[in-house]
Amino acid sequence: MLMLFRMLSRLPLRVLHALGALAGCLVYAASASYRQRYRANVQIAGLPWSAARGGIKEAGRMIAELPWLWMRPPSQALGEVVQWQGIELVEQALAQGRGLVFLTPHLGCFEICAQAYAERFASAQAPITVLFRPAKQAWLRRVIDDSRGRPGLATAPATLAGVRQMIRALRQGQSIGLLPDQVPPQGLGLWAPFFGRPAYTMTLAARLLQQTGATALLIWGERLPQGRGYVVHVRPAPVIAPDMPAESAATSINQAMEEMIRLAPHQYLWGYNRYKHPRGLDIASAPTPNPPTSKEGA
Repeated sequence: MLMLFRMLSRLPLRVLHALGALAGCLVYAASASYRQRYRANVQIAGLPWSAARGGIKEAGRMIAELPWLWMRPPSQALGEVVQWQGIELVEQALAQGRGLVFLTPHLGCFEICAQAYAERFASAQAPITVLFRPAKQAWLRRVIDDSRGRPGLATAPATLAGVRQMIRALRQGQSIGLLPDQVPPQGLGLWAPFFGRPAYTMTLAARLLQQTGATALLIWGERLPQGRGYVVHVRPAPVIAPDMPAESAATSINQAMEEMIRLAPHQYLWGYNRYKHPRGLDIASAPTPNPPTSKEGA
């Protein structure tokens, strides 16, 4: 697999995206459970099928671009592959020196956001630390560690030690990045509405902001057609006051994620099991509405 990754990493981005689009369609056609979850999540969000069906191919592109993103030599600059919109918000936040928390949903290419930030800002101002869950396969862990260990880009495991690492980074005026629509482990979240349905939502993002007084920004990487690169979009984030209750903070962040997803529903990872119950959680304590059934065709 490592050799295959290396071979794929040498292909042009447009070729990888073309292969990924085909793979996304094949997976969607082959897996009934994936199709059901995909369609159900679109219906829960109240979006027309025509607005979200493009995500079938985008999910494949997301996987296919990983060899290029992860195994690109650190000396190979992104350059014109990445454009920015809202970069002045990043500059203003860094000037405050209070630390910066980037929040992004499973939308577009979230891997590119940290790399683009590290290349543009980290060496001169503040490095970025991203939260991640280590891969189970040893070869894949090595690939990910090498890819994310770039100049100005550090990683923090989704553990108590990782949380402490991120707190230290923020208190030193540095930046961190995390995906608040990722289902957290048992005991590290609470139930909050996401597109109107209860979803187990991490409390970490709000706690980091409340404990450190850092600035928050929303960010996502738009994947351009035909492998032409990416646009990193930056938007203001909701204000999380120090005394805001955890439920209110989680709901506010979920609403911000919803707004971003509605901007480009064709690039959201609709197949992600956002409404799952964390392993070991007492599901009797969680709201369990009946999931809708979709009658729309692909």
